Amino acid sequence: MKKLLLCGSAVLALALSSCSSVAPVPETIAAAPATVAAPAKPTVDEARAFLAAAEKEMAEFSQRASRIAWVQATYINDDTDWLAARSGSEGVQLAVRLANETKRFEGVDLPQDLARKMQTLRAGITIPAPTGAAVADELATITTRLESTYATGKFDLDGQTLDLDGLSDIIESSRDPNKLKAAWEGWRTVSPAMKGDYARMVEIANEGARELGFANVAEMWLSNYDMPPEAMEAEVERLWSQVEPLYKELHCHVRAKLNETHGDAIQPKTGPIRADLLGNMWAQTWGNIYPLVGVKASDPGYDLSKILVSRKYDEEKMVRTGEAFFSSLGFAPLPDTFWKRSMIKKPADREVVCHASAWNIDDEDDVRIKMCTQINAEDFQTVHHELGHNYYQRAYNKQDYLFRTGAHDGFHEAIGDFVALSITPEYLKEIGLINKVPPASADLGLLMNQALDKIAFLPFGLMVDKWRWEVFRGEVTPAGYNDAWWKLRQQYQGVAPPGPRPADAFDPGAKYHIPGNTPYLRYFLSFVMQFQFHKAACEQAGWTGPLHRCSIYGNKEVGQRFNAMLEMGASKPWPDALEAFTGTREMDGSAIEEYFAPLMVYLKQQNAGRQCGW
Repeated sequence: MKKLLLCGSAVLALALSSCSSVAPVPETIAAAPATVAAPAKPTVDEARAFLAAAEKEMAEFSQRASRIAWVQATYINDDTDWLAARSGSEGVQLAVRLANETKRFEGVDLPQDLARKMQTLRAGITIPAPTGAAVADELATITTRLESTYATGKFDLDGQTLDLDGLSDIIESSRDPNKLKAAWEGWRTVSPAMKGDYARMVEIANEGARELGFANVAEMWLSNYDMPPEAMEAEVERLWSQVEPLYKELHCHVRAKLNETHGDAIQPKTGPIRADLLGNMWAQTWGNIYPLVGVKASDPGYDLSKILVSRKYDEEKMVRTGEAFFSSLGFAPLPDTFWKRSMIKKPADREVVCHASAWNIDDEDDVRIKMCTQINAEDFQTVHHELGHNYYQRAYNKQDYLFRTGAHDGFHEAIGDFVALSITPEYLKEIGLINKVPPASADLGLLMNQALDKIAFLPFGLMVDKWRWEVFRGEVTPAGYNDAWWKLRQQYQGVAPPGPRPADAFDPGAKYHIPGNTPYLRYFLSFVMQFQFHKAACEQAGWTGPLHRCSIYGNKEVGQRFNAMLEMGASKPWPDALEAFTGTREMDGSAIEEYFAPLMVYLKQQNAGRQCGW
């Protein structure tokens, strides 16, 4: 969790009011004209003093709120839910008061740094609330209840009571379509209870957004990218157009292989793919079905998950290996408090939020991760991702409080994944996990494995917030929530549910980021930018081979340039931060095309004669 007040915490959803700072002058009486002096225009110094005081107050509140949120996430019960809701309400009211005061400075010609801070106070908000303690309390209670409902959800299957982890294990490993369908539908029995709360939350949040001067929450979210909302929405579609052809070829190949495995009755040769067959509870990554769809003649010769288990890796060793990668780039070791205070193993004695996340409790050095680590290749990658947040948090901790976050939210998500792209066979050999590097003939298998996670994710990363934009704009009402969700999933992903959905279904709520109110566009952007960062880093390192073979492990010169970008935080517009490391000012999907170029050739060959699309 990056900054509770400003970066996506459900319990501290913020709100601002658009109250005018100057009351209208009443009509004067002709017989006794009155002169009303206009209030003096605030000065730049007054704006600077206001922001300094606001940052001090927010920093003090954030420390307390962060600790409450940490306890609630790692020890869920009625009492911690109550504390989180109370803290969230206080955070809303603090934000409302400070945001109202920013209205005084509208029209003042402020220096860039002060103007950025004012904009952050006004628009750097996840779920706003209108003015008033009662509605702030209601919003905080709803958001806490949504997250707790998700975190404690369970379903009885075959005589066992299973939580998300247990049901996900079935989706990831089973090849029985009936069992997959039962587990998939079982998890989605948790979310219908959220629908009423979610609809009410949307009402409150949109009212708060309107008080801020935005048409709705969708416009507010899209206002945080240093460009007009409509321009950012167009930018997203431009990036998608760059990577869509590769996704469509991958989809076509995977569908054909699933048809070979399951037959026409389960997975037809044409149309969308049945979502429960793709090895992930949300069909957002497909790596778990590699044995069914992979390149059999291009076996890399090792299974990282099995190697980690055989080498007796435990949860701490997984994380220490990730730390060692960052250390090889020149970053200082994590503090002792990280190891004492993080939750890297699922407790056996209480309910927790297992969804992996990174935290900075004091916005300085108290960095932590929270995850129910499993000893497998997927969590080996996840560890690097979460640590990327922590190293970013430490890099910008000398910035002013309001700049202690990513250049935009996609940066924060891209950092660790960019580093994880260097988990190549060469790297695994260097740290002793494999004995020899597979030959070039194994590259197609490695690229297919990457694509099943990285490329398969792209349309899902895009459509989650497209659904929320439609909801916040009022284009989709509660009665149509589920139909709109599946319309977008089919449009962008080409996937469909395994059977008809119940009338009360609220399948969006079965994905953590919906009840957790975490904007999702950041992940789509990060999946584009991590390859852009990777290409720039490999060029800096002087790498001349195939992009997918490059690892920057041990390159301290690249690490220095990387850290220089991280240290900027949000103090400059994101194109400045991007340029500092990559030399370009535009997000670009061409690095993805280059990275997967050999796989694209293979997929087109495999798909010759197949009817692609859906």
